[in-house]
Amino acid sequence: MTNTKLPNPEKAFIDLNKLIGYCLNPEHPEGQHKALVFKSALNIGLDEVEILKTALLQAAQHNTATLLESNQYGAKYSVECEITYQNKTATLKSAWMVRHNEDFARLITCYILRD
Repeated sequence: MTNTKLPNPEKAFIDLNKLIGYCLNPEHPEGQHKALVFKSALNIGLDEVEILKTALLQAAQHNTATLLESNQYGAKYSVECEITYQNKTATLKSAWMVRHNEDFARLITCYILRD
């Protein structure tokens, strides 16, 4: 694993459906557990999607990225950051993919790391 920065971090892209439809969705069959942890750890739910998006984009631009693997789809990275909201702080981990034919990272998923 190599520590680096995401390529062209200012171009990092987040599809809001990843956050609204999955990571923060308490009804999603797979994402509901992430949603419950976001709510309990930071009181972040669907109404706070822009707060989460902003934190993810700031982390993508300013924090170290770890290259996890390169495969037929592209290069996969992880980025961690501390996020504070309503006097609660937690570590946010995100996964990003840079496709072979693109020069920017796309959010794959994100979740709160438990202590």
